[in-house]
Amino acid sequence: MNMARQLPAAALLLASVAAAQNPEVELLWRGGAPGAVGGEEADRPSLTIYRPAAPNPGRMAVVVCPGGGYQHLAVDHEGRQIAEWLNGHGIAAFVLRYRIAPRYYHPAPIQDAQRALRMARSRADEFGVAAGRIGIWGFSAGGHLASTAATRFQAGDPASPDPVERVSSRPDFAVLAYPVISFTTEYAHQGSRRNLLGEDADPKLVASLSSEAQVTKETPPVFLFHTNEDTGVPPENSVLFYLALRKHGIPAEMHIYEPGKHGVGLARDHAALSTWGDLLLNWFRTRGWLE
Repeated sequence: MNMARQLPAAALLLASVAAAQNPEVELLWRGGAPGAVGGEEADRPSLTIYRPAAPNPGRMAVVVCPGGGYQHLAVDHEGRQIAEWLNGHGIAAFVLRYRIAPRYYHPAPIQDAQRALRMARSRADEFGVAAGRIGIWGFSAGGHLASTAATRFQAGDPASPDPVERVSSRPDFAVLAYPVISFTTEYAHQGSRRNLLGEDADPKLVASLSSEAQVTKETPPVFLFHTNEDTGVPPENSVLFYLALRKHGIPAEMHIYEPGKHGVGLARDHAALSTWGDLLLNWFRTRGWLE
């Protein structure tokens, strides 16, 4: 191995991690989120912005949605660690703190995710990213939120006085890691459904948020990762979504590993399972988003 050739990449990785030590935090709505019930931190959804050290206006960006069953947010191993990993590969990251139960139910989380995508896109030049390379990555219940954003997006309103609302909320791609997908089958994660929709939700609303039934020809490309060992959110959730994507001709890649319990994140302590991040990077390159 030529170590001289490895030094620039290693130096970039260290610089990116160092830069990530002081990320910026921005509220999604400076004047208050729609439907806010108070003024506490839980009422103020935000983005924590991690920028890679080296400037590159053509770089891709990812809105990261930590999991937590719509009741808490795993902002370390499904937030900060993901952002630092992305930065290490020259990718900008926006970690989303979205509103959760018991203080908030649907539609607050999807409003926050759509706003996050719009904010990243409307200020792409400022953030040093490409407006056409902005995706969303979600884990577990955050994966349900990301799949919802990928299937229930909205066009921008060019007449809006708010420049953020003038752009589309459609992500350019979605990454779903051991995602909650179905709310209507035997594979549904009951806790996530209850925390998002309440105890006695209208069956029509439940069905409308069962993501495998919401895929259309407009859904963006998707990368899915799951494990066979996952009993918290069975891998059938990913399989159902993949089959729906395939039915509608949407580019998709799915990897189901045998080992690994629910909530592994990047699985850095597992030699075999940790390779899934490399597969994701290869997918980014194959799709032309990562140079």
